[in-house]
Amino acid sequence: MPLIDAVGYLAATLTTASFVPQAWHTFKTKDARGISLGMYSAFTVGIALWAVYGVLLRAWPIVIANTITLSLAGSILAMKLLYRHDITRRQLGAHGHYWQR
Repeated sequence: MPLIDAVGYLAATLTTASFVPQAWHTFKTKDARGISLGMYSAFTVGIALWAVYGVLLRAWPIVIANTITLSLAGSILAMKLLYRHDITRRQLGAHGHYWQR
């Protein structure tokens, strides 16, 4: 494997793996309040475009890393959208009140 590909795969592995703890934490706690909807929306679209760019260049480290990162960032984005309603229900309580008996 050429050195340039090795550097690409190593960079791809590290940057992609950095999303795993956030995705796991958000899934486990079902709390996405600290995640910016605007930032993750723009980031997810950007990652999708990077994946397309990699396909057009036939640069497999870019394609693989961004495809995996897209699935992780997309999952975090989906949890942000899904769990914000769940948090509201928990805050209001089972009967729609701000307190629970």
